[in-house]
Amino acid sequence: MNRIFLPLSLLSTVCLIITFVLGWQIDDPRVADRVVQQGVQTHFLMALASLCFATLVHALVLTYFMGTGRWIEETSNAYRLSPELYRENQSIKYRVIPVLIGAFLLLLATGAFGAAADPASPMQFSGWLGFTPAELHQALALTALAANVRAHYFEYTALFQNGEVVERVLAEVRRIRQEKGLAV
Repeated sequence: MNRIFLPLSLLSTVCLIITFVLGWQIDDPRVADRVVQQGVQTHFLMALASLCFATLVHALVLTYFMGTGRWIEETSNAYRLSPELYRENQSIKYRVIPVLIGAFLLLLATGAFGAAADPASPMQFSGWLGFTPAELHQALALTALAANVRAHYFEYTALFQNGEVVERVLAEVRRIRQEKGLAV
């Protein structure tokens, strides 16, 4: 899974960085100039694509942990392996889930504040604590970008640790099958 995850997480991060830079280049979205509005539209479309892709990457990690957890549980029961392997898998999974959900929720909040910052939006948001909607959106975008980079690192580490647990389960199954004279 690490070989698949690394390029996907890097691509996701690059997409988020491109989205941030495109948004940062917009001076004043209220200007009716065609170039400015095209920049707003490009930023918006790239933001949607980046959000979907980042969500996909986080969902793949969650799905992987759900699948390997179930497999380790069933294999441990079938071969009467130590319950410690399953507990270790669960521990890794439950450490990574809050991190990926937090990163995902920050992306959603960034999008919501981006929509609120859009002057063409029917929802008019005047800001909060003295910050303009655009400033809040930019701060959230930077926070979401950093959180997703951190989440990808955390997910990669967790995938590596879980891979070691899977290898230990496979080694135990191999040993048991060889002891019983079964095909390996």
